Amino acid sequence: MSKFEQLTKYIDILDEDNFGTWIIDRENDGTPEHPIQIPFVNYSEMVHRFIDDVYAFSDNNKDFELTRYGEILERNGLEWCSKSMREADVSSLDAQCVMALIMGAVRAERFCDGALLGFFKDGSIRTWLERLKEVV
Repeated sequence: MSKFEQLTKYIDILDEDNFGTWIIDRENDGTPEHPIQIPFVNYSEMVHRFIDDVYAFSDNNKDFELTRYGEILERNGLEWCSKSMREADVSSLDAQCVMALIMGAVRAERFCDGALLGFFKDGSIRTWLERLKEVV
């Protein structure tokens, strides 16, 4: 069993999932009686399981130091921003850096609603998981 199997197993189910949908309040008018709810992404169950598995991997593999994902990306010439992460040539990246990309994407959601959805929809998550499968 590969060290990354708990994550690479998602490669086979990515095509079957819509990842999530934006929930936008179009019913309320913004008055005190009817405040508008801030838009948010309602993530699919698969994405929630993926997030849990990323954190579990981090907890079970302290040697990867994924709490320092920003520093790991920087050491590899990448920035913790969507453009740099999406455009990263993963073909030469090691497993720690690929995991830092994944952790960076998961953590980005805490600061920007929909960030993780973008990484799923544009294929970045798939690319990173496929690279993990290669480096075993």
